[in-house]
Amino acid sequence: MSWAGVGEAYADSYDALSAGTGERILELLGPAAGRSLLDVGAGAGTLAARYADAGWAVTACEPEPSMRAAAARRHPRIRLVDAALPELPFATAGFDAVVANFVLNHVPDPRAAAAELRRVARDAVVATTWTHSPSTLWADVTARAGLRPASGSRLPADKDFERTADGFQRMLHDAGWNAEVGELTWTWRPTSETLWRTIEGGIASAGAFFGGLADAERVRFRAAFDDIVAERAEDGRMPMTQTAAIAVAPAR
Repeated sequence: MSWAGVGEAYADSYDALSAGTGERILELLGPAAGRSLLDVGAGAGTLAARYADAGWAVTACEPEPSMRAAAARRHPRIRLVDAALPELPFATAGFDAVVANFVLNHVPDPRAAAAELRRVARDAVVATTWTHSPSTLWADVTARAGLRPASGSRLPADKDFERTADGFQRMLHDAGWNAEVGELTWTWRPTSETLWRTIEGGIASAGAFFGGLADAERVRFRAAFDDIVAERAEDGRMPMTQTAAIAVAPAR
């Protein structure tokens, strides 16, 4: 899955969804007291700014230029670094805390990436992954449109992990984490326009799928989306239940 060039579309749509874990992450990390925090895969910078507001000295690293541009426009006070897993340009134990929100589910080698997160953390490391995401909506739209779903691309068996809280914990254990893993469920209530922005913007697997459709198939996909919105929307918004696995571990 490519994230190239989707920074503004992401900032206007899924950024708010991904930020739903922010308060729980802050609870797990405890008081900031001016300690340093590295936000890895910071996207449009919303959570990096939230951590800074809570008193952390934040560095945000993000490899995608359009994401960094979106973050710089929205949160100019945040320090942004062009860096990507699995090799971060930071010293061992260089930050009191390291956070990777919905990052390990997008890297080619989750265990190597998780080990690198732990390397650069001094005290604590936190990571999240989806166990229930908006992909279920787009699967419903695809089926309603009578389209063949994309086969998807899974990691090789020796790199992949089961997308459950237990599977996430086992993968992190392989990477050297002594992690506690819990789940957080919340309801995201985007407008239909926000949801469609993810599709037109080419975001995630559903956006990539739509981008590969023929014109007539796109018409069917949009009609199916409109039908489902008409059935499920409440007061102009689409209530969508999401669940994330959230892991916290000591760095040493």
